[in-house]
Amino acid sequence: MEKKLEHIKCIDTPELYDEAMTYVDTLIHEATTNGSLSDPDTDNEYTHEIERIGSMCADYEALNYKAKSLKFKSPLITSIEIELKKRSLKQRQAAEFLEVKESTFSQIMTGKRPVSMRMAKRLYEKLNIDPALILRFA
Repeated sequence: MEKKLEHIKCIDTPELYDEAMTYVDTLIHEATTNGSLSDPDTDNEYTHEIERIGSMCADYEALNYKAKSLKFKSPLITSIEIELKKRSLKQRQAAEFLEVKESTFSQIMTGKRPVSMRMAKRLYEKLNIDPALILRFA
């Protein structure tokens, strides 16, 4: 194994970060190819070097990259979308079908407005949305 970046103690530039990540990828490829990573409990020069450079990369990422929060779509909204797709309804048509303003329906679908009891009843009666799903996620 040819060691690189032995002189660094900290990654502090994007260029050095890119170089380090390329180096880690190379190490992983080499170690995988020659069987040095075949055992999960392996402790060898590859695992030590990958850990050393990987830790510095992780520190650099923590300081320089902001993680975006993950947004998950409500299962209720997903169910509504599935039912609308089955019926080939666009959002405007769906609003008409559910007898609600298009803006109101749009706000419900984006999670900006809660589902009212009246809307819950319409979702159940007109789109056959599971009432338990409506109660849980409305």
